[in-house]
Amino acid sequence: MTTRPQRSDYPYLHPITTRWHDNDIYGHINNVTYYAYFDSAVNSWLINEGGLDIHRGQQVAFVVSSGCDYFAPIAFPERIEIGVRVAKLGNSSVHYQLAVFREGMEEACAAGHFVHVFVERAGNRSCPIPDGPRAALERLLVR
Repeated sequence: MTTRPQRSDYPYLHPITTRWHDNDIYGHINNVTYYAYFDSAVNSWLINEGGLDIHRGQQVAFVVSSGCDYFAPIAFPERIEIGVRVAKLGNSSVHYQLAVFREGMEEACAAGHFVHVFVERAGNRSCPIPDGPRAALERLLVR
C-alpha cells in the first residue's frame, strides 16, 4: 500500500462537496466515485488553467490507466479537497498523482493515480500535449 500523502505534497487542491448518491449501502463514499472526483479535479485544472476546450477543441485527453489506495472512509455530507500533482510529463501523456483530503485535514483519506494521453479528436490518435495545457501541467510538476 502507498504511504499516506500529506496536503502539503500537492500544489493544487480542488474543493468538492460529497453528494447524497455518492454513499453506498455501507454508509461511505463508494470506491468508484473517487475516480470521478479525480477526473473532475484534473479536468477543472486543464479547462480553467490550461484553456482545454473539451467541447470543440482539436485535442482531448483520455484516461488510459488508473488506480487508488484507500486509508480512511469519507461520507456524505462532507467537504473534501482533491490534491493534484504531476509526476511525469511526456510528449503526449501525463502521469497524475492525486489524493483525497477532508477539508482542513493534513493526511489523505485516499491516494490515486492516473495517466492521460492526449489525442486528436478527429483521428483518435495520440498527439503532443497542446501548449496551454502543457504550461498548466508544468506548474503541477513535482520534481
